[in-house]
Amino acid sequence: MSLNANAAPSGPAKVPLFMLASAAETSASAPPPGTPMWRLAAANLAAGATAGCAVELALYPIDTIKTRLQAMIGGGGLKALLQSGGGKGLYAGVWGNLAGVAPASAIFMAFYEPTKQAVQAEVSADKQYLGPVVAGMVAGTASSLIRVPTEVVKQRLQTGEFKGAITAIRTILGREGLRGMYAGYGAFMLRDLPFDAIEFVAYEQIKKAYGASVGRELNPGETSLIGAFAGGFTGVITTPLDVLKTRLMTQGASGRYKNLFDATVTIARTEGMGAFMSGWQPRLIWISLGGFVFFPVLEAAKKFYAPK
Repeated sequence: MSLNANAAPSGPAKVPLFMLASAAETSASAPPPGTPMWRLAAANLAAGATAGCAVELALYPIDTIKTRLQAMIGGGGLKALLQSGGGKGLYAGVWGNLAGVAPASAIFMAFYEPTKQAVQAEVSADKQYLGPVVAGMVAGTASSLIRVPTEVVKQRLQTGEFKGAITAIRTILGREGLRGMYAGYGAFMLRDLPFDAIEFVAYEQIKKAYGASVGRELNPGETSLIGAFAGGFTGVITTPLDVLKTRLMTQGASGRYKNLFDATVTIARTEGMGAFMSGWQPRLIWISLGGFVFFPVLEAAKKFYAPK
């Protein structure tokens, strides 16, 4: 999670992108006196959902390309994907995905702020960063109950297995049961939960090194660029877990992989270690650009939904 010079979360941060709403603690005008807490909470939830959906809409084609590259057994890269017609229908499943993004972001934000405040109240000033890191993990776990089924349906629509979200849900539940809706849950959590911690360390080290070289406090543009770089770096090194998640989520009832460990061994044995980096280029672009789309929209949405 990206932090500015005052240790307040900032900059493009984490995966999935709807969770960025929790990291954006920007200055906002004070609400009118007597504004009820539910109204403030509703405004924040609406702003986060709006910004999250904006990111999904803007960058969805890149995510689709990433998913299709990772789901290709035997690889072949972007050239093979385009030759097979995989460059078509890049918005497949977008509306069903947006239907899951909004409630998942609401759950995330409902858990994030109380957890962050509780942790920061218990640690010293030099360890305040633990608040957003722990809160991100707790809130991410809670929101995963909706996010994972949404991701399963989205990815199976992206690969062309189904034509619509309703058909996908009915078929998955009918053939695979509720377990099918949570396929790849372990890989999903392994990918997302350590993301913040890794990104935070990368961000802090890069920020310190750059700050020392220029000899001044960094401006918002510089911290955003460093945040994008840190996010992209973290996205690349967590690509193997993203590949495993995609394979488990898109295998359906084929039973190609029994579990996370079996998927790891099977892919390594049959496709080589290079397969674990499939789709790293679009993943890098998707994560790095996400914050640049998200934060301007978030600021505008906060002003729009704020109590008048």
